[in-house]
Amino acid sequence: MGRLISQSLTETLGQQVYVDNRPGAGSTPASKIAAMADPDSHALLLGSAATLAIGPTLYRDTDYDPKRFVPVAMVADVPYVMVASLKSPVTNVAGLIAYAKAHPGKLNFGVPNGAPPHMLTGWFKDLTKTDFVLVTYRGGANVLSDLIGGQIDLAVETSSILLPHLREGSLRPLGTPSPKRLSELPDVPTMAESGVSDFIASSWTGIVAPPGTPEPIVAKVNAAVNRGLSSPATQAKLKTLGAEAMHGTPADYAAFLAAELPKWIDMAKLSGASAD
Repeated sequence: MGRLISQSLTETLGQQVYVDNRPGAGSTPASKIAAMADPDSHALLLGSAATLAIGPTLYRDTDYDPKRFVPVAMVADVPYVMVASLKSPVTNVAGLIAYAKAHPGKLNFGVPNGAPPHMLTGWFKDLTKTDFVLVTYRGGANVLSDLIGGQIDLAVETSSILLPHLREGSLRPLGTPSPKRLSELPDVPTMAESGVSDFIASSWTGIVAPPGTPEPIVAKVNAAVNRGLSSPATQAKLKTLGAEAMHGTPADYAAFLAAELPKWIDMAKLSGASAD
């Protein structure tokens, strides 16, 4: 997503926009660099629940306050899908809940440690009052490998990652925590349709700037992002990721963050995830 929006910004701004990947520690190194950058340095951070809520909650020595970032522009929203191994005994969410309650601790739910799917799984477990085993992995690729192989029973990931596997039939879709059914998966019910009405979440991204970034810079980048998201080329690329563009003003993004971040912070605390 970062490379996609950087290419779009390069075209709309008429100047090269570079991506500097700083992985590890829940993306807190990248966030710290952006937080400490000069306000007029044109340094930007691709913000998400991971960078703005989960990482700062799990890693206590982050040395920055995510609330001080300046919201610039919303970018995109990607839905999550809960899936099961073809060897799993469950075929839908209602069946999953019933089986987990009848056979506590028998189902294995794979999660990338400390990542958003880990938070969502803990939240689902709490909402449904079910008991299953969380199996933590270093990354989502390992989760999917073991899920397809039948070593674990369940997982939740973004549609952008899961759609190829669902199309080829190597995984079984159970439900999506989206407000409505996904156009790519019209036969897969929402969590609300499956009886878990409060379980609504998605993988969103947006751009934030260092504290104190001047308003003219914020306005210029916001306008460029919205122009880029409206282009047919960018929309086509977003569609391949199962993503939907999120247009809006900096104020819209600020309001969105005010509503979303507390939810993910609470999930991070509830999950019991370790930063190690």
